[in-house]
Amino acid sequence: MDGPPGLAVTADDFGLEGPRGWVFRGVSADAGPGSLIAVEGPSGSGRTCLLLALTGRMRPTEGAAAVGGLELPRRMAAVRRRSALAHVTGVTDLDPALTVGEHLREQALLLRRFGGPFPLAPLRRGERTREEKRRLDTAPATAGLDLATLPKGPRTAVRDLERVEALRLSLALALLGRPGLLGVDDADLKLSPAERDEIWALLRSVTETGTTVLAVCSEAPGDAVTVRTGAARHDEEKEAAADALAETGRS
Repeated sequence: MDGPPGLAVTADDFGLEGPRGWVFRGVSADAGPGSLIAVEGPSGSGRTCLLLALTGRMRPTEGAAAVGGLELPRRMAAVRRRSALAHVTGVTDLDPALTVGEHLREQALLLRRFGGPFPLAPLRRGERTREEKRRLDTAPATAGLDLATLPKGPRTAVRDLERVEALRLSLALALLGRPGLLGVDDADLKLSPAERDEIWALLRSVTETGTTVLAVCSEAPGDAVTVRTGAARHDEEKEAAADALAETGRS
């Protein structure tokens, strides 16, 4: 899959204060295009909020950050258009009643109508159909989702997917729009050591297509650009994330 140019991510003393105190504070980062960036910290320490802030979906209150040279928070909308999210509860939830194929086709239709980081160009009908089909083929492949190995192929319901397969589907849906920055929440949640290694290898392969990957985790791999959050503050993060999602919806 020919990926778009990845987006560099920088931050200096970056922070977000919620109604009950600081959700995260003092975050610094310097990662070039196509990097694997790991947001490491305990659950409730502001990891998801940091992910949302760096993808333009939550407004920071302190410090400076830029994605692809676009300053935050001034260029939040532009950063949102160039990024995509996967595996974020309340944002990218999969419908357990729908099949894998239905999810992929629905996402393609949404991109056709509303666009994405790299929407389909205004092509003739036949060319547009071929390009859309190419994305529907290559995005799952990039996410390591082999439809042929699923119990019922693309007709497999999400409820029947294993945890890693569901994560791969969420990644595939995000990659359909060819984002320059891919944000992945809870990349290693409830996975065995072997499964964690498998997912990190997959995320590294995504960066090789050109996309910068920003992944929330409890333990970062040694080769990632690691950004750490502080001690757990469950109430502050939950409240701040809810406010951000209410404001930005599923954008």
